[in-house]
Amino acid sequence: MMVADLTSPEVGALGAAARVLLVPVGATEQHGPHLPLSTDTDLAGAICVGVGARCPEVLVAPALAYGASGEHAGFPGTLSIGQAALELLIVELCRSATDSFARIVLVNGHGGNIEALRRAVTLLRAESRDIRLFLPRHDGDAHAGRAETALQLNLGPDRVRLGRAEPGDTRPLAEILPQLRAGGVAAVSANGVLGDPTGATAAEGAELLERLISQLYEQIRQWWPEPVERIRP
Repeated sequence: MMVADLTSPEVGALGAAARVLLVPVGATEQHGPHLPLSTDTDLAGAICVGVGARCPEVLVAPALAYGASGEHAGFPGTLSIGQAALELLIVELCRSATDSFARIVLVNGHGGNIEALRRAVTLLRAESRDIRLFLPRHDGDAHAGRAETALQLNLGPDRVRLGRAEPGDTRPLAEILPQLRAGGVAAVSANGVLGDPTGATAAEGAELLERLISQLYEQIRQWWPEPVERIRP
């Protein structure tokens, strides 16, 4: 159920104690020559919608489409608000949201957001607010490679310029991390890709998305056995 589609009285009638609000947190940043700038936001939103389809107690907030994407500076189209602004935005949003929702999960779609989100969650939980952070996990390459290309082919194939897909820097992330921290993605990959998107398929993306949805579904059940033990399998 999408919160933005409801009226205020309809939200109030749902009963705060039985509600979990999922907040997709993404980014607007370069994803190589073949993927749209919205890729991270699209993924976070799709995970939330997938879990919402399984869980009657779950509502999905509008996605946050701007994040901390400073490492992608220099690539046209990247729109970053930085870590400090993201942290403040999340803190104020969740303070407001907890007036209506007893439990909130931030569902992150962009690695550059993690530090700011963790700081925000630490502060909010110190204020006795029930806020959790979900970080999707998969074994794919780091950025705009096969995993994200497969996911986007599943979510919106008409938005993927598959003919332009090409490998970028294919070294393991741990190997290039010092260069990334010092000079951003441009220091290691001229096309903005970390990995190899060639060969990705929509079927792979559908399978991966289902795994990520299941990760969040199971995490919610662990966090709040009551009342979400009633969620559908």
